[in-house]
Amino acid sequence: MKRFWTEVAVEAADGGFVLKLDGRAVKTPKGLPQLLPHAGLADALAEEWRAVEGELQPTAMPLTGLANAAVDLVSADPHSFADGLSRYAESDMLCYRADHPDELAVLQAARWQPLLDWAAARFDIDFVVTAGVVHRPQPPQTLARIAAAYRGFGPFALAALSPLVTLSGSAVIPLALAHGALEVDAAWAASILDEAFQADLWGEDALAAADRAARRAQFAAAARFLQLADASNFGR
Repeated sequence: MKRFWTEVAVEAADGGFVLKLDGRAVKTPKGLPQLLPHAGLADALAEEWRAVEGELQPTAMPLTGLANAAVDLVSADPHSFADGLSRYAESDMLCYRADHPDELAVLQAARWQPLLDWAAARFDIDFVVTAGVVHRPQPPQTLARIAAAYRGFGPFALAALSPLVTLSGSAVIPLALAHGALEVDAAWAASILDEAFQADLWGEDALAAADRAARRAQFAAAARFLQLADASNFGR
């Protein structure tokens, strides 16, 4: 789709905010009203629409894509969507440590264990930590309380949490980020700790570096969307 609009405006409507292109309200790909929960989020989406030159490129509009996902994919059944994200706690990356080399195991313990300790204290739970890749089940209470934590978020926050969970391979890292226990850069560094260690050890591959940069951009956009979408509760 080529740019057909000249003016992008944000207007209050129905307890939220909408974007209008030359006076016409923006709708989702499914044709639903794109009602946004906070003015700051609406302003951020408006900037993406204003920045379009020539043809519209969805990859250059990550916040708009997440807003569409919140309305089209999450809003109909947010609890089921939340449960899908919380299942990552069953095999959370932070619980599976290297058995060699020793340097990596020490680094994982130093960077990952504090995150598990934070979640344990925050939600009154315990984690089973193991060396290797053989699956070890987590306590039922741990899984239940992580699920309850994800169910506490609304559709827009869940839409942002989805890429944060899948990119990190962890249910804990996004929760720490959402509750203000972790900064974005530290969250990303924890997510790619193994990958970065191998790159330092064996040298950087150009294709791998480009892929990591693209994932980093997605992670940062999702983190920004999470803060804007959950503005009243971010860091709670």
